[in-house]
Amino acid sequence: MTFAYPEYLFLMLLLLPMTGWYIYEMRKSDASLRLSDTSTLDRQPKPFRVWLLHLPFILRFAAICLISIALARPQLSSVGSREESTEGIDIMMALDVSGTMLAEDFKPNRLEAAKEVAANFVKDRPNDQIGLVVFAGESFTQCPLTTDQNVLVNLIRSVEFGTIEDGTAIGLGLANAVNRMKDSETKSKVIILLTDGSNNRGDIDPMTAAEIAKTFGIRVYTIGVGSYEQARVPYQTPYGVQYTTIDSEFDETTLRRIAETTDGQYFRAKDNSSLESVYAEIDQLEKTKLRVREYSRNHQENWMPFLYAALACLILELILRYFVLRTISN
Repeated sequence: MTFAYPEYLFLMLLLLPMTGWYIYEMRKSDASLRLSDTSTLDRQPKPFRVWLLHLPFILRFAAICLISIALARPQLSSVGSREESTEGIDIMMALDVSGTMLAEDFKPNRLEAAKEVAANFVKDRPNDQIGLVVFAGESFTQCPLTTDQNVLVNLIRSVEFGTIEDGTAIGLGLANAVNRMKDSETKSKVIILLTDGSNNRGDIDPMTAAEIAKTFGIRVYTIGVGSYEQARVPYQTPYGVQYTTIDSEFDETTLRRIAETTDGQYFRAKDNSSLESVYAEIDQLEKTKLRVREYSRNHQENWMPFLYAALACLILELILRYFVLRTISN
């Protein structure tokens, strides 16, 4: 049992001076009578009213205690749980953050377009556990699998070029994503790998990582980004930002093989709208049931019985004081 306003329990401190005053009054009101022999009186049974003499005070004492408890609002707390099944899958996104992802054939560039579409994809899948791995010359986990959409969206939007060494370690990025979801108990596990380059860094071959993903029952959907034309890429120099032109060519063959090996699918996105269409198609993936157990703490108000008991004590005190123990004064 808990109390909503425990400070009201201090009202019971009033009982101390009240008890002292009652004892003082009772002693002061005692009458005395001198008798030569009290043996006869000792053998007489005490009247019923004598036994009830202190009961009104006891009832008022109890009423004050009960009123203090009622004012403190006692509550019975209980923890309840509810289990429900929702539809969802585990998804790990592997995002290329290499220098070529700054190419401006997408608006404002490939990286920013990929981040925005990925963030919208997360918002549209509230029942899924989704995480994020980024890679360039190396790879690290930006966010493990989570159902907290707001946290994940903020982490996606905070991704920037230059946080890790430049390059394109597709195999390392894929292997990192596999490692993050290999222990998941969900039946349907998916990796969305987005890149615009060819594997040129890392100690893990992309096809080796694909075989590992297949072993753990993980489907890999690969997305190659880049228009079919040349694209401008900014780079920093001592004289400010300069631009260079690159061809939008990458190792589509390996991306297709990764997808085929893991029963996934390969997509080519050449602009913002086609990238959105790719994620919309992946959004139609088969969903699997997830069990979610929600815990809640319930508070049940329990002050009414104390108030009723206090009222009963006061009524009984009045009956005793003015009817049963009534005194006649001159």
